[in-house]
Amino acid sequence: MANDIKLQFKQQGYQSDATQAVVDCFAGQTKGHRKEITERTELLVHEIFANKKFDLNDKELIKNVQALQKEQGLNTSKQLETLDGTPNFSIEMETGTGKTYVYTKSMFELNKKYGWSKFIIMVPSVAIREGVHKSLEITADHFQDLYGKKIRFSIYNTQNKSNIVNIKSFANTANIEVLIMNYQAFNAKKKDKEIRGESARKIYQKLDALQSERPIDIISRARPILIIDEPQRFGKSESLFKEFNPLCVLRYSATHKKDKKYNEVYRLDAIDAYNQKLVKKIKVKGIEVLGNSGTNSYIFLDAINIHPKLYPTASLEFEIKQKTGIKKGT
Repeated sequence: MANDIKLQFKQQGYQSDATQAVVDCFAGQTKGHRKEITERTELLVHEIFANKKFDLNDKELIKNVQALQKEQGLNTSKQLETLDGTPNFSIEMETGTGKTYVYTKSMFELNKKYGWSKFIIMVPSVAIREGVHKSLEITADHFQDLYGKKIRFSIYNTQNKSNIVNIKSFANTANIEVLIMNYQAFNAKKKDKEIRGESARKIYQKLDALQSERPIDIISRARPILIIDEPQRFGKSESLFKEFNPLCVLRYSATHKKDKKYNEVYRLDAIDAYNQKLVKKIKVKGIEVLGNSGTNSYIFLDAINIHPKLYPTASLEFEIKQKTGIKKGT
């Protein structure tokens, strides 16, 4: 009989650094705990299992963010950047460096340090949703060895009765609970036939299987931490995320839009990843890089300019280090 094969995962230093950056955003937050109560009204029970609200005010949060940014040489945020009043934090990680592993590890660390236990992983497609689900499956034993517990995770799907039960328990247990969602599952306003109809609308409907509660109400009262995988692919759908009443939003991507890089607290870009031998070198015919020092500086390809009688040109935005600080130039 063949022996069962168990995957072994090695903890990488940069993945621990990315995780620690997220944890340090909330330095000073006290750990949530269950309160002993004599009158167990439904409202109190819900509050016991919900993510504890911030003890920190905006000034304390931005102080943490600025400390992280200065430590890593990132652009310093002048004030806490929010979306619909909710603090957002950006983590930039090059494709192939394991951002799914990092935000999974971050959920365990946030639970360990602050007691937060309700998370939503929001993804831009069904294919990525299935990939994230598989990743949580294959790393479950690895993280149990590290933390002595497992995440209870499920795909949000109101067409599946067993998953409806998972939605109910999401807000009413002490477990680390994770819902994996593709945004089409709740965006009923889209015109695309594939994602229009009952499946998308059910999140806003009272369901018999949930004792006439709406899924969105159950989820929102838990004050989940919203983890967005590839936020640049969501567009205007981000405006709907406020309905989940998130405690905060963690944004993971290799290609954040420059105007939506809220409170960046960690960066592992393509040059850093290559220099650390985390990814293979990519060679593109016709483009040559000269005099690249391989620093952590920012560079952004803003536009390709096409001329009918001249060679194409590129408009680049980059950082210039001056005596007074870092300035962006083109």
